[in-house]
Amino acid sequence: MIHRAAGLLTRRARDAAACADARRARRVGRTAAQSLGAAQGKGGCTLFAPLRKGDCPLCLAGKGDSPRLRTAGNGCSPLFLAALWLSLALPLVLLLVVGCSRTDESEKAAPASPSAAPDVVTTKAGIEMALLPAGEFLMGDAAGEDDEKPAHKVRVSAFYIDRSEVTQKVFGELMGRNPAKFVGPDRPVERVSWLAAVQFCNMRSAKEGFRPCYDPKTLACDFAADGYRLPTEAEWEYACRAGTTTRYSFGNDAGQLARYAWMKSNADKATHPVRGKAANPWGLFDMHGNVAEWCNDFYAESYPAGDAQDPRGPALGKERVLRGGSWSSGAEACRAAARAGEAPGFADVCFGYEAYGFRCVRRM
Repeated sequence: MIHRAAGLLTRRARDAAACADARRARRVGRTAAQSLGAAQGKGGCTLFAPLRKGDCPLCLAGKGDSPRLRTAGNGCSPLFLAALWLSLALPLVLLLVVGCSRTDESEKAAPASPSAAPDVVTTKAGIEMALLPAGEFLMGDAAGEDDEKPAHKVRVSAFYIDRSEVTQKVFGELMGRNPAKFVGPDRPVERVSWLAAVQFCNMRSAKEGFRPCYDPKTLACDFAADGYRLPTEAEWEYACRAGTTTRYSFGNDAGQLARYAWMKSNADKATHPVRGKAANPWGLFDMHGNVAEWCNDFYAESYPAGDAQDPRGPALGKERVLRGGSWSSGAEACRAAARAGEAPGFADVCFGYEAYGFRCVRRM
C-alpha cells in the first residue's frame, strides 16, 4: 500500500514539476536528500526521477542497495522515510507561506476593510439610527489642507448616529417651522444655524424621555447625558470613513463621487431628498455632499499633536465645525477629512447658509 500511494504521489509530483514552484521545491529537495547521504553515493532525491524496476519510489533503496536503507520485506527504513518526507515537505510549506504572504503594491494601497454593517435601531419618532462600534482611525490627512494636519490616531467610543440628515418633515414636526429654502419633506433641512441645531437636539431628547445634553444658558454639552447632541468632529469623521482610510468612504477616485453625493457638478444648485445616493459601508447616507453638517466642536486651524481618546475639540472658539461638503461644493470639499468653520449664531448667505444642515448622535 505504501508503494501504491508513493507511486501516485510520484505521478502527481511529476505533473507539478512543470511549474516554477515545483522546480524550486525539486532543487531544495535534492539538496536536502543529498545531505542525508542517499545510498550508493548517487545523491539526489528520486521523487522526480525515473524509477528502476524494484526501486522504492521514496528512496534509492532498490534491490541490492545498502541494507541500512531497507527493512524486512523490502520496505523503507522508518527513520529515513520520516527524514526524507521532512526534507520534501518543508520546502513546499515554505513556498506556500512565502507565496501567501506576498503583497503587491496595489494591495498595500487598498483601503482598510470596513467592519460589518452596524446594527440599526428605530427611535420613538421613527428615525433610523446606526450603532457604530468603538474603534480607532487616523483622523485628518497628512497630504490635505493645513487645517487637516497633523493626521493623528483617534479612538472613539461606540455611539448611535442618524442614518440620514435631519429632514424638513422631522424638523418641522418638532420645531413647528421649516426654515429651508429648497422645500420638500424628504429634503434635508437647511438654513439652520448651530444654535437652532442644538435646540432641536434638546427638544428631541425631551420628547423621547432622555436627558438633554445642552445647557440652555451656556450651551455647554453634557456628554454624560443620554439625550441627543451634535456629533463631535472625531465622531463625524469616524462615521464618514466607516473603516476606510481613503479620501472618500468608497475610495480615492473622485470620479466615483457622483454615485454617493449631491455636489456642485450634479445637484443643479439645490438640495435633494435624503438617501438618494449610495450609502457608505456603514449604511450612512449623504456623508458626502447634499448639506454640510454641523458638529459640536469649536473650529481650530489645526489639530493638536498626539493620539486622542474621544476628543471634543478646543474649549473655546468663535466658529463651529462643518463637515461633509454640500450641494454647492466641489469634490475636494466633500472629502472625509475636509473641514470648514462658521459662526454658530449666524451663517453668511454668500458662503453657504442655504447649504448647512445636521444629523444627531446619542451615546450608548
